[in-house]
Amino acid sequence: MRFPSSATRRHAIAFAVAALGVASTASALAQAWPNKPIRLIVPFPPGGPTDTASRVVGQKLAERLKQPVVVENRAGASGTIAASFVAKSPADGYTIMMLATPTLLAPHLYSSVSYDTTRDFVPIATVYDLPIVMVVNPSVLPGVTSLPQMIDKAKAEAGKLNYTSSGPGSFGHLTTEMLKDLGKFDMQHVPYKGGTPAVTDLLGGQVPMMYADLVAALPHIQAGKLRAIAVGSPQRVSMLPDVKTVAEQGFPGFDAVSWGGLLAPAGTPKDIVERLSTEVKQILADKDVQSRLLNAGAIAAYQPPADMATRIRGDFDKWGKVVRDKHIVAN
Repeated sequence: MRFPSSATRRHAIAFAVAALGVASTASALAQAWPNKPIRLIVPFPPGGPTDTASRVVGQKLAERLKQPVVVENRAGASGTIAASFVAKSPADGYTIMMLATPTLLAPHLYSSVSYDTTRDFVPIATVYDLPIVMVVNPSVLPGVTSLPQMIDKAKAEAGKLNYTSSGPGSFGHLTTEMLKDLGKFDMQHVPYKGGTPAVTDLLGGQVPMMYADLVAALPHIQAGKLRAIAVGSPQRVSMLPDVKTVAEQGFPGFDAVSWGGLLAPAGTPKDIVERLSTEVKQILADKDVQSRLLNAGAIAAYQPPADMATRIRGDFDKWGKVVRDKHIVAN
């Protein structure tokens, strides 16, 4: 029998001591955390649902952690500027980000993205779902009150009907393209630079249909200027309880929900991630928080780190296939 040499034993002991040192440092960091302000990076401008959710959750986190949570907007390129910044930040729990679906999918649409969504971050918790709704201009399509009627109209006027979205590769664009394949109908995409001009031309009748964020469409639905004919989520939404889901209208299993959740740089100590996740769970259980999110068009939706990781991978793969199959690129 051969025994390890003394040199080998010394190397093994040194490696074990080093590993214990790293573990001890991470443990000490987690125990001392937080002892200074936390930066919450938002990848979009102020005012939208992602920003609102970040400020609501950030305020409550600050109260619970007894440290300021500073919300910092770093908008641009579907959130890739913010994500690149966070991916390179110290993994110490003092820089976190509100991931939103456009930022998750951006690596499929931009050739110069410098981060890997599944490798460079660790999930903390999902925070909200942002339902999307198919709406039509009732003056342009007076006879369309359901998804089957919309599909029949598109088939009867093959290639002549248009739909709009907030831009190439937007979630509304991808969702409509996937639905076109499932329903075997065709409509031409007319992209805009942002949701506001798209909705404006929808209201004006320049385009007849859009898959829109509920937050953008709801006031016009309530005013009767737009008609909601389907929601993309698996369940109906409380703001539009009488509007059927896509799944209920002939497409079982259809699931298209934009969402947001907190991430930290890869390597952030597990104890810190678990603490943040626990705090977010408690925050989202608060009825006042749920109401404030709902007023912004978002639905509080907590999932722990493991489930969020599964959701990230599932959506990344599902919508990435649509991007590749349709040869979609962002402008």
